[in-house]
Amino acid sequence: MSPSFDPSPPYQYGPGDTSPSYDTYNTYPWQAPTPPQPPPHHRTPDHPPLGHHSDLRILRTAYRWQRRVATLTALGYFTLFLILSACAPGFMTSTVTEGLPAGLLLALIQLPVTWLAIGLYEHTARRYVDPLADRIRKQAEVDAKRESGNRGTGR
Repeated sequence: MSPSFDPSPPYQYGPGDTSPSYDTYNTYPWQAPTPPQPPPHHRTPDHPPLGHHSDLRILRTAYRWQRRVATLTALGYFTLFLILSACAPGFMTSTVTEGLPAGLLLALIQLPVTWLAIGLYEHTARRYVDPLADRIRKQAEVDAKRESGNRGTGR
């Protein structure tokens, strides 16, 4: 077997440090040590970054509720119609008026219920979701202008 080759030098790089730091390690021993670079100066914003903003969580919650209300309105009625068709055939075949069974009436009501679901979706969008989205959009525009102004003065 050949002896193993250890390319690391046998000396220490600093007090108590036995491994080289690749940021300050010099390639040649005669090079002067490189001074550590100061960390870049970052100005902290007056408000949290847009990705962590609480308005985004509120917007996601409002949008989630908007989808749930509209979906459960349409699908809930359709599911009720299917359950009544399967479990209560006597009720579905009973006549409401002359020649109009209850099942057909409930099937015809499904179209207005779908329109109601669409109306609820539009109502919640206009009342809750859109104002939040507009506020976040305006704040993002202000942030973008502020950032472009800071970059222009920093040069």
